[in-house]
Amino acid sequence: CPFPEFLFSPCSKSLSRSSVRSRMSLKPPKVYNSLQKGALIWDPKPLQVKKIFEALKKGLNEYLEAHQAELDYLSGRHKDTKRNSRLAFYYDLDKQIRSVERYIRKLEFHISKVEELYEAYCIQCRLRDGATNMKQAFSLSPATKASRESLLELYKNVQECTEDMCFIEGALEVHLGEFHVKMKGLVGFARLCPGDQYEVFVRLGRQKWRLKGKIETDDSQTWDEEEKIFIPNLHEKFEIKVTELRGLATILVGVVTCDSINFFTTKPQAIIVDITELGTIKLRLEVLW
Repeated sequence: CPFPEFLFSPCSKSLSRSSVRSRMSLKPPKVYNSLQKGALIWDPKPLQVKKIFEALKKGLNEYLEAHQAELDYLSGRHKDTKRNSRLAFYYDLDKQIRSVERYIRKLEFHISKVEELYEAYCIQCRLRDGATNMKQAFSLSPATKASRESLLELYKNVQECTEDMCFIEGALEVHLGEFHVKMKGLVGFARLCPGDQYEVFVRLGRQKWRLKGKIETDDSQTWDEEEKIFIPNLHEKFEIKVTELRGLATILVGVVTCDSINFFTTKPQAIIVDITELGTIKLRLEVLW
């Protein structure tokens, strides 16, 4: 299961317009970027959130379909072995079926929670757009006491909607799961020689992974770390920097960015990133969601 157990803890109340944050009883054991005190992103990005939501929902449905297929297979075996198998094997199969059924219910709740959050986000987005348009219209009208009061009220409405959107973005991040990134090595053909040492630096928001590797005499590679867990972020992309270590000196090989939107899938994603402009050195990673 790629999703921590806390992702399935229900919110205590529903999401309607007033006091959005007071109704989201999200208390994850880990600290996520957009939920840290004083670290709210005050520039919501609805288009980016929409892309992540669609990719997340698609990935969750893939997991749901896979486990539903597993349940159908186990149920078929359960019927076939009910009379012809040993009692211990029958109960073991029954235990597996119950386990898959519980996980399917968790996935269904997870999907419904993500949909609920995004629906609330869209409502706040439409309210903010409406208040912004009205604020612009009032700013063009003659300055009167009534218009100034209306502008002040509209300004407060825009700020409240923006704040609520930022909070919902943080709440949605809690439901993005984890990325398990594995180092698969550098590909460089003639550029990689025995004895060469490299440092790879991977950043996702505030999360960092720094690892060093060496090209051995048999052209194999050894790295001091092989895997790192990253928490997905709505607004940040993977930033990858590779440097070559030559004694006390370091030579920059290249810096690239990689969008994580395609990683929300059931299958491990093998990615090959061109580190140099001509692609003479590539980095191979594997991402499992």
